[in-house]
Amino acid sequence: MAKDILSTFDFRLEEAALILEGGGLRGTFTSGVLRRFVDEKLYFACVIGVSMGACNAANYLSLQPERNRIVNTRYVRDRRYLSYLRLFTGGDLFGMNFIFRDLPEKLVPFDTKTFLANPARCLTTVTDCVTGKALYYEKSELGGDYLTVLKASSSLPFIAKPVEYKGRYLMDGGLSDSVPVRRALEDGWKKRVIILTRPAGYRKKPSKLPGILLRGYRGFPGLLKNLKERHLHYNETLDYIEELESRGEIFVIRPAEDLPAGRVERDTAKIYLTYDSGYAAADAAFEKLLAYLHA
Repeated sequence: MAKDILSTFDFRLEEAALILEGGGLRGTFTSGVLRRFVDEKLYFACVIGVSMGACNAANYLSLQPERNRIVNTRYVRDRRYLSYLRLFTGGDLFGMNFIFRDLPEKLVPFDTKTFLANPARCLTTVTDCVTGKALYYEKSELGGDYLTVLKASSSLPFIAKPVEYKGRYLMDGGLSDSVPVRRALEDGWKKRVIILTRPAGYRKKPSKLPGILLRGYRGFPGLLKNLKERHLHYNETLDYIEELESRGEIFVIRPAEDLPAGRVERDTAKIYLTYDSGYAAADAAFEKLLAYLHA
């Protein structure tokens, strides 16, 4: 199996990292981009994913680029997948066990063997609820625990519960490091490609969540701090990305305008349009992307 995967990869990209932002169902844009990459057999030596970006990373490295689109369009109106009633009665908005157990194990099987045999590094970004720090779990160290950490990376406050893993309480990686470009720089990757799910110029506004909702996280001081300051850190990261982009030090693929699908989306037509816009964006940028990667 490992030899078969090795023969698939273009190791001219052995010094390149791919960084995938989250964004809930907006992440279907990234799924479309990755479909275009797979069509061209374009692979990276390292993929760093956050939340839905981490889910996209998993399907990309298991060589199942259509899987994320299939899951989101086939099951988004299924109450096991998404239910406001479940949320209002004390459960999760998204059926996290359904998404990270039933779907990958039975309904839309995830090719774990291919994923683990893939020689590329894969980092899944999560947030430690107590410290508020970002943690980056390597697939090579997780093995059979991978889906548990992937679930944690996708668990947003107020609509999901923290995931306990090896003595830590973990939640969505976007709370501490929405776009891990600095991690890619620290790790020494000479080429960095980022896929964002917001158009150029977007900046996050301060949260208007009432204080009463925050009381449920009083035992997690780091998480509380992140929730209050997330817009500041996210916007500073976008400023930094634009600075690097202007100097030609990174390559960014992003939507040209606001995507049809929102973070929580039940309209399958909008999800398809978002996927198609990702594919089209990758297609339009492809020649420039190759020039950047092989310069």
